[in-house]
Amino acid sequence: MGDIAVEKSFFYHLRSLLPVEISVPQGLMKNVLVSVGYFRFRTRLAAKGAEVPDLDLYRPLYVPWEGQPEFKQYYDLIRPHTLVSPDRCWILLRFLQHARQLPGDFAEFGVFRGGTALLASHVLRQADDRRALHLFDSFAGMPQTSPGEAFEKGDFSATSEATVRSLVAPTGANVVFHPGYIPDTFADAGINRLAYAHVDVDLYQSVLDCVEYVYPKLVPGGILIFDDYGFPCCSRAREAVDQAFSSRQEKPIYLPTGQAFVMKLA
Repeated sequence: MGDIAVEKSFFYHLRSLLPVEISVPQGLMKNVLVSVGYFRFRTRLAAKGAEVPDLDLYRPLYVPWEGQPEFKQYYDLIRPHTLVSPDRCWILLRFLQHARQLPGDFAEFGVFRGGTALLASHVLRQADDRRALHLFDSFAGMPQTSPGEAFEKGDFSATSEATVRSLVAPTGANVVFHPGYIPDTFADAGINRLAYAHVDVDLYQSVLDCVEYVYPKLVPGGILIFDDYGFPCCSRAREAVDQAFSSRQEKPIYLPTGQAFVMKLA
């Protein structure tokens, strides 16, 4: 037990030296293989001479977030304002487009600097969809965290409501801000139905609070997606999702991106 405690202490202090908002680069070796043409060769070989649309987006499987034109136009706009990786943003884009076919508003819980809110704003505005996009965030960092969580009170405070407002305002989307801590801001939010809810709050209790608020309002076919389900720093968020749906008919579907989602059943 002593060795385990020392190991935990070592990694805790090592991680504390890095900014909490840091996004660690991934896929360095894969980028090298792309640059030397390995995946083009591998894909042609696997296709046995058949024509492969978007040949350069097989690495080795199809990865549209690496250059698919529709997605690229969105991601180039939001890249400076988000820590959410391209693959996760592509998933969000597809779920936003799915949810647009359903009745109900859109919501994001945990906004930080507003990148994924900007993505949702563009999707709604370009479709001339005037339904509300509700944004919930303290804009002052995290609340008090629980034992076993990798974050501390005040983490992710390098943002402000004014900054995010100025970011999304030019889109002309119908964005409604709910500044303050979850679940206090739910009391007067005035939401009746939701088609889409993106939960990126990292913490056990905050995830539970979001599910309890969103689930009854989610329309059949509606999407509830959790950004941080599979990340090592957010294991208690995964615990909260699993607990919340242990007695419900829907079950979280885990994605290789680290996200998990629930699609509301009728």
